[in-house]
Amino acid sequence: MKYALRRTLDWYSDMSLWPHSNAWSIGSAFLTGALLEISTHPKPGLVTPRSNGAHEDMNLQTFMISSAVIAPCLYQCAEAGLGHAGPAWTLLEQVRGIGARYEARLLDATRGVNTQRGLLFSAGILSAAAGLVTRQMPRCEEGVLFATAADMVRGIVERELRALGRRAPQTAGEKLYQQYGVTGIRGEAEAGFPSVRKLGLPALRAARDSGAPLATVLLDTLIALMTETEDTTLLWRGGPEALSFVQSRARHIRSLGGALTEAGMEAIRVFDADCITRRLSPGGSADLLAVTIGVDALLGGLLPPATPAPGTSPARAPNF
Repeated sequence: MKYALRRTLDWYSDMSLWPHSNAWSIGSAFLTGALLEISTHPKPGLVTPRSNGAHEDMNLQTFMISSAVIAPCLYQCAEAGLGHAGPAWTLLEQVRGIGARYEARLLDATRGVNTQRGLLFSAGILSAAAGLVTRQMPRCEEGVLFATAADMVRGIVERELRALGRRAPQTAGEKLYQQYGVTGIRGEAEAGFPSVRKLGLPALRAARDSGAPLATVLLDTLIALMTETEDTTLLWRGGPEALSFVQSRARHIRSLGGALTEAGMEAIRVFDADCITRRLSPGGSADLLAVTIGVDALLGGLLPPATPAPGTSPARAPNF
């Protein structure tokens, strides 16, 4: 733990140019998404502040360390977009270079445990796209943001998945494409993040408008994402049967009112226990929850205040 923290602090000092205020705002929006996703409980099969979910190799502290490690990447990607004068698709090489450095640092800090590689890709692309959009217009608009992100990665599925031919797949994404034909996060990004646009953001906004507390808003958004997300983490762990099981249960919970009703919450708790028993972790949906929160924050959305968990006492001022 001390080693990882020391390396994390060292990595903050290697930024040759600290980003200006717009880059800070963009990167911080997606870092907020990462931290709020981690802190959400209960999340079926996923790591939370109170559970390791279906994982034996990671916990809350693992995610906190990796979030700290990748934070500079988000700022640097935003800065790259803000400083880019060419077409969006010509920005990808620079962003992938930044991402590759921080992916290596993430794995170094976690001793090889994959906590947030999918989020690093998605949030890095969107941070760069937001920077490029902000360079060109006074404020970031939702449709323009997603269109710019899609333009940045245009052709990535063809280049990196369909062009595999007979070459042996090397990454998990390549193996899953060859086995099941799924395009994973590459396809999600190239399509302009439809899961975030059509599932995540509408669910988050509806739950917020209902007056629900922050924890409930985030959990309800996660369940909405799980209903349709092509979650490659689930496919990797349990194949199509695992993906079908999670999507079906998530849809049932939504039919009960999701996290906004007691019936829905009880079903979520049972769902969590079942995912742990089956060793299923919908990590792709969790990454998209973080992205959804980040995009909403970037667009000016205000999340409701957090409320104390049941059975806890309000914080008191210390006596000095």
